[in-house]
Amino acid sequence: MKHTKRYLVGISALLVLVVGGGVALGRALNKDDDLMEDTTPKTMDAILTEIRSLMQDYSIEAYIIPSVDAHNSEYISLHDRRYQYVTNFTGSAGTAIITLSKAAFWTDSRYHLQAENQIDPTYWTLMKEGLIGVPSRDEWLLTNLSPGAQVGTDPFLIASTEFERLGGVLGRQGYRMITLERNLVDIVWNNRPPQTSEDLLPLALAYSGQRSSDKIQALRVVLQENSANAIVVSALDEIAWLLNLRGSDISYNPVFFAYMIVSHGNIHLFTNPDRINETIRAHFRTEGIVVDVRDYRDILAGIEEYVKGGNRLIVSTACSQALYAAIPADQRTQLYSVLAKMKAVKNEVEAIGMRRAHIRDGAAVVRYLHWLEKVVDEGNVTELSGAAQLREFRSQQDMFVDLSFTAISAFGPNGAIVHYSPTEETDRLITRDGIYLIDSGGQYLDGTTDVTRSIHLGEPTVFQRECFTRVLKGFLSLASAVFPVKASGTVFDVLARKALWDVGLDYGHGTGHGIGSFLGVHEYPPSFVSNSASPSNQGMVENMFSSNEPGYYEPGQFGVRIEDIVQVVKASVPYDFNGRGALTFYTNTVVPIQQKLIELSLMSAAEITQLNAYHRRVLDEVGPLLQQQDDPDAFRWLTDATKEIVMS
Repeated sequence: MKHTKRYLVGISALLVLVVGGGVALGRALNKDDDLMEDTTPKTMDAILTEIRSLMQDYSIEAYIIPSVDAHNSEYISLHDRRYQYVTNFTGSAGTAIITLSKAAFWTDSRYHLQAENQIDPTYWTLMKEGLIGVPSRDEWLLTNLSPGAQVGTDPFLIASTEFERLGGVLGRQGYRMITLERNLVDIVWNNRPPQTSEDLLPLALAYSGQRSSDKIQALRVVLQENSANAIVVSALDEIAWLLNLRGSDISYNPVFFAYMIVSHGNIHLFTNPDRINETIRAHFRTEGIVVDVRDYRDILAGIEEYVKGGNRLIVSTACSQALYAAIPADQRTQLYSVLAKMKAVKNEVEAIGMRRAHIRDGAAVVRYLHWLEKVVDEGNVTELSGAAQLREFRSQQDMFVDLSFTAISAFGPNGAIVHYSPTEETDRLITRDGIYLIDSGGQYLDGTTDVTRSIHLGEPTVFQRECFTRVLKGFLSLASAVFPVKASGTVFDVLARKALWDVGLDYGHGTGHGIGSFLGVHEYPPSFVSNSASPSNQGMVENMFSSNEPGYYEPGQFGVRIEDIVQVVKASVPYDFNGRGALTFYTNTVVPIQQKLIELSLMSAAEITQLNAYHRRVLDEVGPLLQQQDDPDAFRWLTDATKEIVMS
């Protein structure tokens, strides 16, 4: 398909962006390109050839394709999986960069093995982030561009902070970062799935714990504190939380496509107006708010109205370059998301709901583990069929809505792929000859769950037992930690790794992520990572919830991970950190940890006491529910799985 040269001129349908003296064009939001009549899937060669032809039309030497949508979402709809279309990689994180002669894809250690299996080396160079000798995206660009070259991207798909950072790196070397009028992948993508716009679900006060009007009022206090007139909200989970609404526009994530602008006197919601029916309008009345509903595509026009009125607007550091650039610098305040910090601290109703949801979820997982041990010798349970059975057990629990993510059901060597998801091509039989790792979760009206257990249904090796036990020691160390208010997440990352580090073992992912209340399975803050400069490392406060998930992965052999969801609660210690306040963790997850994989000689008496106490609580909380659900066999299995460990 031949394209005429694009010139840098502004027209009414486009957003004009000025970057470092260079002007480029941004496209109108969510205005899909005309679909070609021929929807026959294209080859990788054809896709890259067409993109490179477009790059020449736009006078750019490199084009960046992030793995997010216009809301900087980690999990995105099929409509937005542009990086998957050009690379065939199905993981949730990565960045593709295409030049006129090369193509490279960067992803973190969670996906190194998966990307090896999915990326075609004929067309792509896989860059395994974090490994010695692997160039960063910045370094690679600087060595693959000709003098004065331009690098392009979609302004809606890159965070403003990253655009400014990378633009600065390139600018100092004589290159220029620009944004383009249209997304090049969208032009080429001839069989693109349609955008989703599903019905909305009002979340009752019995589950939300706080009316939307109260949340809006708290947000307006932030506006006043920052001498601002309005705030632009682009994160989907923040909008869902603020309005006490849930959706299903993205699989397993109860969110919906929307933007918001909240001022001292108005609430503007930009979404598909067709789904704001009488049920939703009645919900707004119940929540004590009046909402001006506009079309999703009108967000830039909405911002422009406030800008023309001389108002100062707050935007998040995670907002897109398109939204950021629509507000003049002297009318713009940029902060780490105030809503993310508000949402991370659960209210009493949410906290109680999370505990209750985890008990029901624990019953589902226990029933699955019992079932698996009972039927494994029949020789017909695979990673996929096992995950399907676990979903069935979850669906039988009260208040179940959906899964919280695609289960990581991984046997043997597949367990070494940190975020592995079984497919028809990779599906393995689950047997007694290896470690089975099952990482899964559910969405319930009163909470979100995420739990991982690693089990061996046969006889584990000495090395497998050692690895599992060292992971367990770090897991128990983190779970029992006492720490001051606002302690950094890096502290907990080290606690979880120490037993592995003692013998030169490690894992390549973070140790903990926040989790929503009937929202995203990943939310930030908090986070337990080694990088103290991570924006999501905001410090721990009471009623934050996080995962606790150390692991170890032996490529080609097995993976071990243990994961619970923990809640930050007050602790009582003699000195209370000189009045600063003491905190600790309460473990919400109630699923037994397999004792067969524990090497007791590596465990301290205190660790065994801690594990025994946890198992007593698992039996006390999950056991009665199994009996209510008329599953005496699973109850007997649980009784055995939680038996006290006695040191000889």
